[in-house]
Amino acid sequence: MASALPTVSIVIPAYNEEATIADCVAAALEQTSPAHEILVIDNLSTDRTAAIVEALQRSHPDAPIRLLRQDQAQGLIPTRDFGLDAATGDVLARIDADSVLEPDWIAQAQRIFTDETVGAATGPVAYYDMPLRRFGQRTDDRLRRAILKLAKEYHFLFGSNMALRASAWRDIRGVVCRDEADEFHEDIDLSIHLFERGHRVVYDSDLVAGMSARRLDDNPRQYYHYVGRWERTYAAHAIRNPALRAPMVVFATIYPLVKGLRDVHQRTEKLRRMTAQLTEAAAAGGAGRIRED
Repeated sequence: MASALPTVSIVIPAYNEEATIADCVAAALEQTSPAHEILVIDNLSTDRTAAIVEALQRSHPDAPIRLLRQDQAQGLIPTRDFGLDAATGDVLARIDADSVLEPDWIAQAQRIFTDETVGAATGPVAYYDMPLRRFGQRTDDRLRRAILKLAKEYHFLFGSNMALRASAWRDIRGVVCRDEADEFHEDIDLSIHLFERGHRVVYDSDLVAGMSARRLDDNPRQYYHYVGRWERTYAAHAIRNPALRAPMVVFATIYPLVKGLRDVHQRTEKLRRMTAQLTEAAAAGGAGRIRED
């Protein structure tokens, strides 16, 4: 007799995400295998994030959408922890508010976690606001696989596209870093604690999520400070393996190229929207003249 598939809770920390939260939740709803629950954790947002989620709850009354508020502290880590603590599934997915899961994401997660030796899983991303999205996904997958070979025993989670077994979360809950100065990569910190407690982390190319490349909109100083989070996270854990610096080197090196692609894409999209608006306005004007005649 086949064992039941594990249930999957999706946890989405959100702070001022009115531009992306609707698409994020909609993708979590439109799955070939349904989510056990979808938890949006609003963290002191001052925009329409909560109102948009409430509207989705009204328009999908039978959907397992839960809106929770974490008002005690500003920050991703306390908001993430609050959501993971509140989730009730066998598997706890943690994605970003700009993540757009592929339709089979939950089905893939259930397949992966039927292996009881798996404590956590992650996969590649496709940048949906960059050109050549699927080519970018394949490139991202190759890069992450190459990094895994260099890292050897360490398999790192990627915060925009990750899940961990509820029992593994409970095991590391008391030891994960708070990072009150906001200097770490919280997903790398999670990965290190999982490894230290003996939980197996796997990478699966079929566990795909879309995400925004909006990090590239930061100025160079902000971007390289973000890249430096790898070094600061390793330093806090006294990890000195040079191979683990590979992601930092890769993301620092490719920045000029991908930033250029991002800028071209944004200009092209702006021109496309302007052209569409002009075409629509011209059509409306023509219709008006026809009616007047």
